[in-house]
Amino acid sequence: MEPTQAEMNILANGKSHDLSSDIGVPMKTLPDEDQFDDPEGGLENEGFLPSADGKKPIRFTDFEGKTSFGMSVFNLGNAIMGSGILGLAYAMANTGILLFLFLLTAVALLSAYSIHLLLKSSGIVGIRAYEQLGYRAFGTPGKMAAGIAITLQNIGAMSSYLYIVKSELPLVIQAFLKADPNSDLWYLNGNYLVIMVSASIILPLALMKQLGYLGYTSGFSLSCMVFFLSAVIYKKFQIPCPFEEFSTNSTAAHYSLNVSSHGHEYNNGLVHEDDDSHCSPRMFTMNSQTAYTVPILAFAFVCHPEVLPIYTELRNPTQRKMQKVSNISILVMYSMYFLAALFGYLTFYDNVEPELLHTYSRIDPYDTLILCVRVAVLTAVTLTVPIVLFPVRRAIQQMLFPTKSFNWLRHIAIALLLLTLINMLVIFAPNILGIFGIIGATSAPCLIFIFPAVFYIRIVPKDDEPMNSVPKILALCFAALGVSFMVMSLSFIIIDWTTGGGHAAGGH
Repeated sequence: MEPTQAEMNILANGKSHDLSSDIGVPMKTLPDEDQFDDPEGGLENEGFLPSADGKKPIRFTDFEGKTSFGMSVFNLGNAIMGSGILGLAYAMANTGILLFLFLLTAVALLSAYSIHLLLKSSGIVGIRAYEQLGYRAFGTPGKMAAGIAITLQNIGAMSSYLYIVKSELPLVIQAFLKADPNSDLWYLNGNYLVIMVSASIILPLALMKQLGYLGYTSGFSLSCMVFFLSAVIYKKFQIPCPFEEFSTNSTAAHYSLNVSSHGHEYNNGLVHEDDDSHCSPRMFTMNSQTAYTVPILAFAFVCHPEVLPIYTELRNPTQRKMQKVSNISILVMYSMYFLAALFGYLTFYDNVEPELLHTYSRIDPYDTLILCVRVAVLTAVTLTVPIVLFPVRRAIQQMLFPTKSFNWLRHIAIALLLLTLINMLVIFAPNILGIFGIIGATSAPCLIFIFPAVFYIRIVPKDDEPMNSVPKILALCFAALGVSFMVMSLSFIIIDWTTGGGHAAGGH
């Protein structure tokens, strides 16, 4: 497949360069109608592929390349941070501290290596969009596969975030207002609330033309999660173990309202188990739920669809600088994940629930600090939705309108359609988490492991790195690891569905 002159005129540092002067042969130029003709450089379009009109091409577009290093770290960190942090303490309870630390470290390193493969492939061909890398590697099928995977993965992620808003926001309002949980007040209806949040907060942020501007909201979102982490650490030293006395002091109404079916099971276990064994941390644990920890942790670092758009808008972009952005973001999230899991586990040990905040509600559902933490978590997941929406819109643009210039009407229409679809899923499909599990088990391994590896193998010239070279052998093993993750995750979900376990419906 012969690359266009516009694609080959961009080097890894974003500066244009005439490759024909190096190779001494004329470059083929596509007809004008096939060129990217975006004078303003829309975010969804490949604005960093300038048209070859005889003039000196610009670096990317007239608005890209302005996002600072710090804002890029905030954006990528916010893309990594998902609602899954609420379930990491439960994951640690099913693996033990040392095994959890080993798995978390391994997944973080694999994620950083995966981003390295993406950035190196991007630097070789001068393309900074996931879908276009797929196009250069495998043509239209590669582009469509990448676009569909990004769309499914991020729609699932956004739906899980809004599902948290739908389920948690009414409880927060009810607790602050001391309202009757059985009342029919409209502001306690999660369906109304999720629509209001989408229209008043998410949509205006999603309409921004530049991803870099969301660095401010990303920074605030991350600060909310830091507050969540601080509260988890503080509560560790405030809640004794065992905590039966606190549960029994709650009123029956509060107890029946906030204790889930998981809580009943754990509470029964609390009554019958020995207190000493129940309040002792375990270094290694193997049980029926341990196998689920691996895909949960693997998906906890999904940020790859956002890496290349953030790279595009980075000021003075180089591969090394973007890799540093990625490494810092992963390191910060790695630290937050481990601390949240550790102190959540050391607070409740084997009684921790799949959703950590629900465990605190068993002690005091009206605890002011935990209510504030719930608000912070709701704020964080709400502000993450616009970040996740940008790659979906870019993917749709690449699949349906690859040669069209930026258009505000199309920009707004795609955002409205996406948010409408996601709200309808959240409102009318109460059992969508199982579907999201299937989507996550197929699209996430592709985006993290398989696509970066196979794109790298196809794009890096064999003259530079033959197939028997160490980098390509490692990339091939990385792709095989992704296939094994996919098979394992799908197997767990199918087994859960056939046995009625229901654990596969975990959140993002």
